[in-house]
Formats: sequence, structure tokens, C-alpha cells
Amino acid sequence: MALSTKLMMRQGQSLVMTPQLLQAIKLLQFSNMELTAFVQEELERNPLLERAEDAPDPLEPRGVEVGADAGDAPTSPDFNEPSEADWNSESFATDRGALEQSLGTELSNTFDDERTAAPLEYVEHLEGAGLSATSWSGSSGGGAGDGETANLEAYAAAPTNLKDHLEAQLTLATTDRIERLIGQVLIDSIDDAGYYADSLAETAARLQAPLERVERVLKIIQGFDPSGVGARDLAECLAIQLRERDRFDPAMQALVANLGLLAKRDFSALRKICNVDEEDILDMLAEIRQLDPKPGRAFGGGSIQPLVPDVIVRALAGGAWHVELNTEVLPRILVNNSYATRVTKSNASDVDRTFMSTCMQTANWLTKSLEQRARTILKVSSEIVRQQDAFFRLGVEHLRPLNLKTIAEAIGMHESTVSRVTSNKYMATPRGLFELKYFFTASIASHNGGDAHSAESVRFRIRNMIDQETPGDILSDDAIVAKLKEANIDIARRTVAKYRESLKIRSSVERRREKAQAY
Repeated sequence: MALSTKLMMRQGQSLVMTPQLLQAIKLLQFSNMELTAFVQEELERNPLLERAEDAPDPLEPRGVEVGADAGDAPTSPDFNEPSEADWNSESFATDRGALEQSLGTELSNTFDDERTAAPLEYVEHLEGAGLSATSWSGSSGGGAGDGETANLEAYAAAPTNLKDHLEAQLTLATTDRIERLIGQVLIDSIDDAGYYADSLAETAARLQAPLERVERVLKIIQGFDPSGVGARDLAECLAIQLRERDRFDPAMQALVANLGLLAKRDFSALRKICNVDEEDILDMLAEIRQLDPKPGRAFGGGSIQPLVPDVIVRALAGGAWHVELNTEVLPRILVNNSYATRVTKSNASDVDRTFMSTCMQTANWLTKSLEQRARTILKVSSEIVRQQDAFFRLGVEHLRPLNLKTIAEAIGMHESTVSRVTSNKYMATPRGLFELKYFFTASIASHNGGDAHSAESVRFRIRNMIDQETPGDILSDDAIVAKLKEANIDIARRTVAKYRESLKIRSSVERRREKAQAY
């Protein structure tokens, strides 16, 4: 058989993930803040795009009625929509959660934050150039030097944060330039709660400084205001404040060293360890409650960005629900076709014409993708409201088991599309603000048959049972299982324990001990 080459034609289908399709998929799962930032970048990059703040809304009507009186309302508005094929393709050593409930106050978390620092030899270079360690760290000078009058209101209105407060004290605490640089790095690693969130060994290695010297500077910072700042864990934070009050005696040292037992309210064990009687242990606990577990919170933290809903659900007469998109978070942009026409009709070069053609394609794609994104979010949200109608009418106990596949089949989309739509999207309802993923819960079978129960509604029942406990009737996990079976919910004891721990509820032994002490 002779070998030869020949040309053949074959017909086949394949999915080609173009860059635009990949970007469209990414666009679908953006939160409203991420989408706003992305659109702003496109506006700066593309001369044919402009904001349409006062233009009529291209997505009207946005509302969808769902429920008893909704009639034959479509699941989404009748848009000139493109093909949907594009879219179907340990810093603390104790249990801090338990300790918060035991002390009756909230304790802050610490966050690891990578910090960078220059070696200490760099200070010598700065000193030779006439700069101090403080000026190298970012301290601002007083004069503008351009002849303009300084804006005094800007300085007066600026609140003092924890970092600035500690840096001011560091300048007065030591005159050694090396210690000031080390102090600057350590202060940079102190979080909003006032805890030192880095490793002294790693900091010493980065600065090429002896570990003993870094520890000595940290001790200096721990003497700053507010009391307890710079501690590496809760025990050290409380110990610093107790030393300043001259109350860190051997009994108190033993108590601070066993915060785990304090969180469990195991006072009998604490009495043996501290070698005190019951009255003394209660007095010591009262002193602990007077301390501040978050010494840095008096200076506030970072800016808090409020959650803005993407979808708004309102109740209508007759038990129906009106689902609409939040127009405040939808970017509204237009394509400036007249400018593109003027450029192409002028004596522009081939390079300019090619550039304008690319910009036009990108602008048209972006407006179409934004419209498709809004339509898809509305369609998915409307189906969620339809599936969870009992939740909106009666409460969380009636939340139905729901998965992505059910929604995807109902609206004719792929599960991955529904998953992207429900990520980082929020729905404002008469019952509160919920993430769309909140409505997707696992199914728990009924004891005697019938409809299944959602995991979220079972958690709610467990929480209610425990809240209604009395000191003489503390429910064990087995007792909760029995009560749930009486309510026709078939659940295992280990599942009850898992749900109880997810709700940050302590065991029956710890709850019994706590309520006995309270009474």
C-alpha cells in the first residue's frame, strides 16, 4: 500500500473559549464593586465608551412578579437578548469563641499580614543623607514649599489611627535610630485590634538584627498606650494590663495561663490550679472582665464597606413577589458611534482605523455582556424566589432544600452559570439581606416520609431548642435528636453536633455548668 498525502474536509463541532468569552464568564461572577472597578478601567481605556448617567435605562422593565397573582409573567423581561449559548458554555492558644461568651464580651481576631522591611544597614545610608529613621518610615513634613497655604481643616478633621498614635510614642520612647526602625516595622505588624500579628524571628531575620534586640523593642511598645497593645496573644494582652494595675500575682498568673478552663467555666479546676477559694476566683473573673481584650479598637479599624443588594424583593398584594434589579449598582454605559464615524471618515491612518475598529468591537461586546449579566441575575433570582416562596411568607423554618441543578433546569441554563450568578450577589428581602447562596441548602430526610427539610431550617430549630433550655433541663445531643424526630426530622447525633458547633454553641456539659453558675 503506497503512502500519499491528500486534502480532506471534515465537519465537526467544538467549543472555542475565546478571550471575550472567558472575560464574559468572569464578568458574570463579579460582585457589584468588582464590576464597577472593571467598567471604570474600560472607560479609561476605550475612547468610545462613556457613562450614561442621565440616559433612559436600557434594561427597563427590570421587575418580575413571582407568586400567586403573577399570572403568566415571564421569568425575565423581553429583551433583544443575544444568544444564551455564550453563557451556557493559631494566634490565640484558647478557644476564643467560647471565651467571648464566657467573659460576656467580644474578642478580636488577629490577621496575618506580610510585611516588608529594609535591613538595618539602610539606616546608615539614610543618616548619611540627612534623613532619620522616622522620616524614612513615611512621616510627613510640615511645610508645603510651594507658597500655598496649608489646608488646616484637612489636618484637623483627620482622625488619629493606632499606627500614628504608636509612632508618636515611639519617637519619645527611644532616641536610638536602630530601635526606631525596628519599632516602625513592629508597629506596621500590629493589627486593628492591637495585637502583634507577625513572627519576631522572621522580623529579626528580615532586618538582620539580633532577636534579643527585636524582643526588647517589642517590650517597649507593649508599654505604650493603650494598655495591652503589641501583645502576641490574648494571655499576654491580659497580663500586660494586669501588670499595669499591679494585680499580676501568682494566682492571677495561673488564671491567665489557663484561659481554656476559664472559657469552659471549669471553676473547680481553676480553684485547684490557682489555689484559691470560690469567692476569690469570682473576684478574679470580675477583674478579667474589666480588661480590654481589644486594646486597639478605641482607634477604629479600616473602612467598612456596606453590603449593597443586587436584587430587591418586595411583597405584593395577593401573596405575589416583585423581583427587580437594583439600578444603583448597574453600570450604565453607551457607545459613542458618532465619534467613531468622524474618525473613520477623516483622513485617519490605517493604524488609527484599526484601533477604532478594535475599540468599537470591545465597546459593543461590553454593553451586550452587561445587559446579558443583568438579565441572567434577574432570571436566577426570580426562580429562587419562586422556589423559596414559603421562606419569604413563613420564615426560615420553611426554607426548602435547594441545589444549583434545580434552578439550572428550571431556567434552562448550566449549573456552572447559576453558580457564578449566585457568587457575591445579595438579595434584599422583607426578611433581611441574604447572599443568593444562602437559599441553597442540603436536604435532610423526614423521619416518617414526606417532604425533606433544609439544613438551615434544622439549624434554626436546634438554636431555638437550646435557647429555651432551663438550668434543670439541658438538652444533650441525643435529646435534640429525639425532639427532632418528634418533628419528623431524621438526623444523626453527629450531624446535630456538627450543626451545634457551626452555631458556636457549647456542649451540654459546658452549658449546664454555665447556667448553674448564672443562677
